[in-house]
Amino acid sequence: MTERGRSAVSRDESNLVIGPSAVRWDGDVLEITIEERDKRLFNPFQRRVAGVVRVIPEALNPVAFALDPAANHVWHCLAPVARIEVEMTSPRVSWKGRAYLDHNRGSEPLEAGFRTWHWSRAHMKEGAVVCYEGERADGSLFASALRFGADGAPEPVELPPVAHLPRSKWRIARSTRSDIGVARVRRTWEDTPFYARSELASRFAGEEVIAVQESLDMVRFASPLVQFMLPYRMPRKRG
Repeated sequence: MTERGRSAVSRDESNLVIGPSAVRWDGDVLEITIEERDKRLFNPFQRRVAGVVRVIPEALNPVAFALDPAANHVWHCLAPVARIEVEMTSPRVSWKGRAYLDHNRGSEPLEAGFRTWHWSRAHMKEGAVVCYEGERADGSLFASALRFGADGAPEPVELPPVAHLPRSKWRIARSTRSDIGVARVRRTWEDTPFYARSELASRFAGEEVIAVQESLDMVRFASPLVQFMLPYRMPRKRG
């Protein structure tokens, strides 16, 4: 996706438009319209990336959670359990599956509030579970585990033991939570100098689960070298 200036962004209660791409609520369905170009470094063809992604929540959660005492950073798991339909016209691919929808919002940049965080989500036989933990910029720690029922309502549960994972190829430290403190990386989808996103085989509340896990290093993100590299991975366009 291309980073764009303020003049290319508009929003209202149901719509967010960023350049030619948009996110909008169509009734109970979140529809994401993608119209981009692959402008990564060493990709001279800049192929078109276009299509529509539809996220259909099966349960909605109205409760948001502050990640710091001043509530400068807030996390909201909107749909802990959902379905997804992807129809890409360029490249021409499509699929359907299970999904999850959340967002973070705040009054300051993430790097001002955090050093690291680790997050994971797994669908259960009923509902889903999310583990969220990290280190704030002031050195204080936070950690929580939430079980979302079939109705989307969150319930705090006891944190399982830490399961340390192998570092990513970019040497990002990764960890998650598991019943017996053991989890296995099945594959890594995103591996960057400051962020890694992976699929895990794990165990929670007695169930064998497939989890999505992410680790974020905001100290690395804020470094001058990474800031210099970012536009080559995610291009920027004024206006």
